This record gives sequence, structure tokens and C-alpha cells, in this order.
Amino acid sequence: MSMDANDTPLVADPSRVGNLEVVRGLLRGNPDWLRGDPQLLAELGLRLDAANIVDFGPVALSRVSAAHERESSARKRLETMARANFAAQAQTHAAVIDVLRSESLEDVAERVDQLARLRFGLAVGGLAVEGGETPSGWVTLVEGQTDLILGDGVDSRLGRLPTAAGLFGGLAPVIESAALARMRMWRPPRQGVIAFGSIDAGAFTPEMGAELVVFLAKVVERTAERWPRP
Repeated sequence: MSMDANDTPLVADPSRVGNLEVVRGLLRGNPDWLRGDPQLLAELGLRLDAANIVDFGPVALSRVSAAHERESSARKRLETMARANFAAQAQTHAAVIDVLRSESLEDVAERVDQLARLRFGLAVGGLAVEGGETPSGWVTLVEGQTDLILGDGVDSRLGRLPTAAGLFGGLAPVIESAALARMRMWRPPRQGVIAFGSIDAGAFTPEMGAELVVFLAKVVERTAERWPRP
């Protein structure tokens, strides 16, 4: 981008600094030059007040307006985030109640799928458990498969997770992102996974917090233990 002489910073051109002092001296000695030129005042963003004194009204108003717009924009962002957080908390509370109302292990799985679809707008929600007899509606995992899906000792994962495809049945081909959390149920313990899948690749990413899915996993664990170990 080119720059003409008028655009050169004053600090970079000592001669212009000197010229500026000359201009200042002329204006001090001839104040009517500025006060008597409305067009120049307007171009400089200045105006004469009732006492015939030059003030910076337009400039000040412009700055106040810009500051107000910034504050308004920030406030709107905070309000939007607050509403989203409130809505998420309300949906989570309702989801917990849904799960706690389950009448059987099969019903737990059905309710997890329903809350995923209806409350969180996802494609699918499911439960899986390792070894032993698998409750109806749950996905069967072989011993150690939870670690293969999540990683050894890892309690949650979010993002595009090819190792979780088997948790989503016939919907697996359209699932672009998932949120998973480890579950430990009954005595002796059986490990499992709660899984939520979305057709939106951006719905779950590795950078997101997993607190919600981990919390729901704990709710499912406690609810499932109301019935004997299958």
C-alpha cells in the first residue's frame, strides 16, 4: 500500500514537526481563522459552543457512541451465553429426572436415547456394557473393549471417534462426532460406556469439556444399580 507525503508520521519527519509548530503559532495569533471557517471546523470534527469556544463535541460523542456499542455488544454476548447456560442446565435437570424415573434397565437405555434426541437435539444416545448378560436395548461389549474405545484409564472422549462406531448401530455411518464417558456398575463391577452421537462434526470436539456427559454417566450408574447385576 502506498503512502503519500501527507500520510507520513510526524515523528518520522522532523521538518513536519517544525511546520506544525508554525501552524500552531499562526492559529494562536489568528484564532478567527479557525472560528470563522465552519467547513474546516466540521472537517476537523469540531464545533463552536454558545460561548464561541471551540469544543470537541462531535469527537466526544463519536467516542461515547463507540464505547456504548462495544459495551452493548459485550452485554449481548454475555446475555446470550447466560441464556444458553440456563437452557442447558434446565435440560440437564430434566434429563436427570427422566433417567431416575426409569422402570427397568431396558427403560434406562430407551430414556437415554430419547433425551439425546428430544432434549439435546442429537442423533442418538446409547448405553453399552462389558461381559455377562446384556440388558435389552444396551450394546454388548467384550471384556476390555471400553478401554479400546476410550483409551486405557481414560474416562471420557469427545470428537470424531471411529472406535465408537459400534455403539451407534445403524446410525453409525452418519455420526460425525460423539461424546463418550466410562461407566462402572454393580458388584463385582462391570464397565460400560454412555454414548451420544451427532451428525454435526462440530457438535463435539476434543477441546470441549466433558463434564455434562460424565455427570449423566454417573446418573445412569446409580440408576442401573437399582436392579441386580445382569
